[in-house]
Amino acid sequence: MNPSIRLGTSSWSSKDWVGPFYAPGTAPSDFLKEYATHFDTVETDASYYRVPTNDMVRGWARKTPENFTMTAKFPRSICHAGQGALPDAEKLLDIDGTENDRNAFLSAMLELGPKCGPLLLQFPYFNKRVFSHAKPFYERLDLYLSALPPNFRYAVEIRNKTWIRQEFLEILRRHSAALVLVDQAWMPHADELPKRLNPVTTDFLYIRLLGDRKKIEEITTTWEREVIYLSDRLARWAKVIRDLSPGVHETFTFANNHYAGHGPATVRRLRDLLEEVGTTGRGSK
Repeated sequence: MNPSIRLGTSSWSSKDWVGPFYAPGTAPSDFLKEYATHFDTVETDASYYRVPTNDMVRGWARKTPENFTMTAKFPRSICHAGQGALPDAEKLLDIDGTENDRNAFLSAMLELGPKCGPLLLQFPYFNKRVFSHAKPFYERLDLYLSALPPNFRYAVEIRNKTWIRQEFLEILRRHSAALVLVDQAWMPHADELPKRLNPVTTDFLYIRLLGDRKKIEEITTTWEREVIYLSDRLARWAKVIRDLSPGVHETFTFANNHYAGHGPATVRRLRDLLEEVGTTGRGSK
C-alpha cells in the first residue's frame, strides 16, 4: 500500500448514495462518519457556496478518524465574485474586498488541525468579457497567492486550457501551489499537456475527475450507479499517478458524480487500475 496516494470523492452529501454506498437508513448527519469508513480523504464542495462556521468544521473533524484528510474549496465570493453566471473581474481575487470571507474560511479550516489538506482555488472558465487575455489574471493570482498565509497548502484550478503555460506554472511554483490536473470535457488530459510543461509545481499532486456535466445529465440526474464507463480514461490517470507520484510527498485524486454517475464507484475503479500498474492508493477500505 502506498500511503501517499489518497483517493476520494468530491463531497459526501449525496442522498442517492444511501443504499448503494451508505447503509440503508443512514441519516444525512451520519454520512461523513460512514464515508470515512470507506475512504480516507474527501473534497469539501459546500465551502464554495457558503463559508462554513468553525463549529461546523469542528464537527467534521470529530466525525473522521485520525488519518483522514479533508480538502476544501475557497468561497465563490473569492474565485468567481459574480452575482450571476458571469464572473466579476473587478471583485475576483480582490485582496481587500474579499478579506472577510478569506479570513473566516481560513479560520474555519484551522479547526481541522492535521486533517486539513490542500485548499482549492477553483476558477470558472473566463471569456473575453471577464479577462481579455491571461496576463491580467496571472498578475491578480500572483498577488493573491503572495498574501495567503504559508501554514496551508494551496491548489489552483483554471478552466481556460490555453492558459496552462510556463508563465502560469512558474507563478504556482513561486508560491508552492499545485496545478490542479482536471479531467473535464474541454480541458486536456494530463497526458496531453506538452512535454515541455512539467505539471508538478509543488510537493503534492491534486487531480479532479469532473467529466462532462451536460452529457451525463442527458442520461441521468440521480447518482446511485455508474451510467458510463470511462475505464480507458481512468487507466490513463492511473499511469499519470504512477509516473508523477514518486516526485511528490502526497497525491490527492477526487471523483465527482458527474464523471460517470457515481463517485464512489469511480474511486474504486481507479484504485483497481492503480493496483494493475503497481501503484496502490488508500482509496478504499
